[in-house]
Amino acid sequence: MKTLATIIGTIAPATAFAASTPRVDDSGLFVWIFLGFCALIVIAQIMPAVLLLFGMAKGVGSMIKDKDKAAHKA
Repeated sequence: MKTLATIIGTIAPATAFAASTPRVDDSGLFVWIFLGFCALIVIAQIMPAVLLLFGMAKGVGSMIKDKDKAAHKA
């Protein structure tokens, strides 16, 4: 049990010193503008894909409805 206490006693201070960072990352305005522009590009790429998937689902749903109507008429 004493060896476990010594292991914990040596590891705990080492992790506390490793967690501290002496440098503060201060991103400027241009970095945030660039990240916003990247987000706009991603959204502009995702929107048509989502609209296409909804259109395909709507088309498949109407196709299934038409088959059901044709099957009930016959």
